[in-house]
Amino acid sequence: MKKWLVAVLVVFVLAACGDKQEVSPENLQKTIDEGTVGFEMMGDSIEEATDVPEEEKNNIISAFNEYIAAFNEKDLERYKNIISKNATGFNYDEDIKAVSDVFNQYDVKRTAEDITIVKYSDEEAQVFSNLKTETKEIDTGAELSGVGRQVTVFKKEDSWKVSSIYYIGSE
Repeated sequence: MKKWLVAVLVVFVLAACGDKQEVSPENLQKTIDEGTVGFEMMGDSIEEATDVPEEEKNNIISAFNEYIAAFNEKDLERYKNIISKNATGFNYDEDIKAVSDVFNQYDVKRTAEDITIVKYSDEEAQVFSNLKTETKEIDTGAELSGVGRQVTVFKKEDSWKVSSIYYIGSE
């Protein structure tokens, strides 16, 4: 019974990843090496970017919190507004469909800790967090929880929007 919950976790965590390559430590490391994610996600040390203007820091962290809150509250309209329609890591329409399906079938609560901007430019920000996800299937009541490390990449559009996500679950 837990296999389907693991599959669901993968679907909604990776829905926003959308990158068609397999998410594995090797592929993630390749992505990091190529500069898409600007730090070692699998290490123990997370360093905050020092060049973030205070106002932008507040805007980026607020955008990250809105992304988590919209998901937790199953608010599809708010979720649509925080996700980039020009994302580099996923297809907007596919992501919205996948998230809508998750909202209809599961109660999910994500709790983010250690939220840190680890890379910043005027056009892009990368936000690291330790993420705990608790999932309950609405029809059966079956539950599963998981923890992992996530980097949420934001692009500056009319405001900061989620453009890609990189996640590694802990065993």
